[in-house]
Amino acid sequence: MALATVFRRSDDGEAPWRLSLTGRILAVNIFALVVLAGGFFYLDSYRTQLIEERSDRIGTEAQLAAAAIAGTPPAAVPNLLTRMGAANQTRLRLYRGEGPPIDSWDRGSPTYVLRDPADEPWRRHVARFMDRAIDHIVGAEVPERFVEPAVDRLGAWPEAIRAEKTGTLTMAIRRAPARTPVISAALPVKGDNAGILLLTSDQRDVVRTVRAERFWLGIVLLVTTALSIALSLFLARTIARPLRRLALAAHRVRLGRSREVQVPRLPSRRDEIGTLARALSDMSQALRQRIDATEAFAADVAHEMKNPLASLRSAIDSLERVSDPELRERLLVVIRDDVRRLDRLITDVSEASRMDAELSRARFESVDVGHMIEQLVEAREARGVINGIRLAFGRPHRGSAVVFGDGQRLARAIENLIDNAISFSPPGGLVQITAMRDGQQVVIRVEDDGPGVPPGERQAIFNRFHSIRPEGEVFGRHSGLGLAIAKAIVEGHTGTISVTDREDNNRGARFSIRLPAAEK
Repeated sequence: MALATVFRRSDDGEAPWRLSLTGRILAVNIFALVVLAGGFFYLDSYRTQLIEERSDRIGTEAQLAAAAIAGTPPAAVPNLLTRMGAANQTRLRLYRGEGPPIDSWDRGSPTYVLRDPADEPWRRHVARFMDRAIDHIVGAEVPERFVEPAVDRLGAWPEAIRAEKTGTLTMAIRRAPARTPVISAALPVKGDNAGILLLTSDQRDVVRTVRAERFWLGIVLLVTTALSIALSLFLARTIARPLRRLALAAHRVRLGRSREVQVPRLPSRRDEIGTLARALSDMSQALRQRIDATEAFAADVAHEMKNPLASLRSAIDSLERVSDPELRERLLVVIRDDVRRLDRLITDVSEASRMDAELSRARFESVDVGHMIEQLVEAREARGVINGIRLAFGRPHRGSAVVFGDGQRLARAIENLIDNAISFSPPGGLVQITAMRDGQQVVIRVEDDGPGVPPGERQAIFNRFHSIRPEGEVFGRHSGLGLAIAKAIVEGHTGTISVTDREDNNRGARFSIRLPAAEK
């Protein structure tokens, strides 16, 4: 694995390098393996425990042997030592004064052999190297080297001298050239065979047992390490790689390449990463649509503003060359109309452009739609309605038509529909407004007596700057943003807006808003 995969450059200013997700997964799993590897050091205490048990056993054997020697005729002592040494795989020596001892090996074969490390295969060298390394790491006490004295006398054995002086059992632990523990026990023998008994034993099985445990622990550790690394890489592959792809795509989107970036959706992933991928993909598509809509909106604004600006420039240019007062007055009227048109257009464009941002920051609350529309109708009638048009509102029961949203924005959407209905209604016409609860929705309808909306235009009229005005209306009085703003507000409240024909066989249009009803 390349270091670049494990380590990543840090951009937060806290550290020059940071561990990647793959490296963290490996680090966590390897830390658990390090804890498991601590079992190697536990083997040192296990070895110490084994040596203590063998020391106790050899001490007991020495005491039994001393008791047996004390009750045996002197002539039978050599044979007794030989039999006991062969039975316990030990070497027994009985010292009487400073002369050579009675040795169990004199009449029998040796019960153990101190092997020369130079004559052993390489595997034993590796094992001894591991022994020394672990002893060094754990700080284990290394016994002195066991060497057979050149002249086998009582004075060559310190434990035998202490046993003679104290009259008690004395133990000593040394290490053979092959690092196996050699345990010796010395104690006085009483009776006719009085002397100092020395029992020695090479405990090769202790080292063999510890090394076997270490070998199997190493096998388990190696297999566990390989499995842990494989699982870590698999986990990193299923987590870090898709996250890296998503991060790269998000980075390219941030650089302004959203149109050429395809954020992977990972349809086969049904976990949190798949959910994140699809959310990022949807977000990038929404961003792309938002960018396209912004560009289209900017182009539409520029196009809509060119018309009054061109008219205004033409009128101003003509005004300088016209001396007829009546013609100059008509040009001034055109200039005033174009200025009002530009002012209205800029106001509507400003509101439309900030609508989404304001809705995203708005604090929604429960809104009684019936009470809100009643206030709108009263305010409109107080200001006066053009052409004698009447407003009729069928108010629902209080609290029956309640939605969760921004009351000020919802009022603006409904007011835009009322303005649109008034502008299309004939003189003396009737605009009917209703609000009712329909299951889990609140339905608001605005109906007029106008010419209605052709079926082919019922979707387009909600586009920005798209306007179908009644015959005889002065051009430029409306910006074509009223219904687009109403649609943005309704959709910002997860609602829908549509237009159909009236159902009472009368001419006119019916605009319907459907909003989720607030939970009671």
